[in-house]
Amino acid sequence: MDLTSHQSDPLRRARLRWRARRGLLENDLIFERFFSRYEHDLSDADVGALTRLLELSDNDLMDLLLVRKEPEGELADPDVIRVLELLRNA
Repeated sequence: MDLTSHQSDPLRRARLRWRARRGLLENDLIFERFFSRYEHDLSDADVGALTRLLELSDNDLMDLLLVRKEPEGELADPDVIRVLELLRNA
């Protein structure tokens, strides 16, 4: 987590957690572990990066989470990459 940023708004975090509910059980399990571990420490930048990841289809997201693919284009952003690493290690 980026400890230099302030903690994000609890309402934004709650909405993000709800939005993270996915159609693939594997994705759900990864996000549940991630939120259990990091939810209260998420910064605004982390929430923004997660929001961008959640805009992906379930299969594209799974490919990133399982390191079948690496972020490209707009997703090749330091905030997204940092959050993706946290998700992969959750």
